[in-house]
Amino acid sequence: MRFRLSQHAQQMMERRAIPQNMIDLVLYNPQQIIHDEEGTVIYQSQLAFGEGKIVLLRAVIATDRDPAVVITVYYTSQIKKYWRVP
Repeated sequence: MRFRLSQHAQQMMERRAIPQNMIDLVLYNPQQIIHDEEGTVIYQSQLAFGEGKIVLLRAVIATDRDPAVVITVYYTSQIKKYWRVP
């Protein structure tokens, strides 16, 4: 799948100091893919960020377009809240 970053996603990457290579890891090799009720898809992975702290990096994606549009990106330390256990 091909992706395009929205202007908002680019601003959030800059504001939150999320490097492009971390976004690429989540987009092209996500640990989990969650289908949201609003028709978006969330790609997420647990990654070491900053001083080695493990965070959940999430990318919210509109997949009904070509290329798919990354609406926003963010990380959270509240992994248990969002991580889906099979």
